Amino acid sequence: QVQLVESGGGLVQAGGSLRLSCAASGRTFSNYAMGWFRQAPGQERESVAAISWSGGRTYYADSVKGRFTISRDNAKNTVYLQMNSLKPEDTAVYYCAANLGFGSDPRKYTYWGQGTQVTVSS
Repeated sequence: QVQLVESGGGLVQAGGSLRLSCAASGRTFSNYAMGWFRQAPGQERESVAAISWSGGRTYYADSVKGRFTISRDNAKNTVYLQMNSLKPEDTAVYYCAANLGFGSDPRKYTYWGQGTQVTVSS
């Protein structure tokens, strides 16, 4: 089992920044690829970014490329999502998830956090 706890969400004005953190416990964190996903009301959960176990590979959804950065610190068992130039359409509940394989498909991720709300006002 891997337990994941997100933090760092909140209310921010358009153009602002937030940094989300996801702290992991349980099994060896460095064995797992990590992903950030988001879900807005009435919409399906979508992939935002992913990072391989070593940090050597990353993935970004087209909608966040150039604005968001995913990173991880295996010594701290933590993955981060730096979000800059936020837009109202970024408003959603953001989840981190862990999977042994790297990818962007949320259906393939095994372990999930409880989510953190990000609200971007216009």
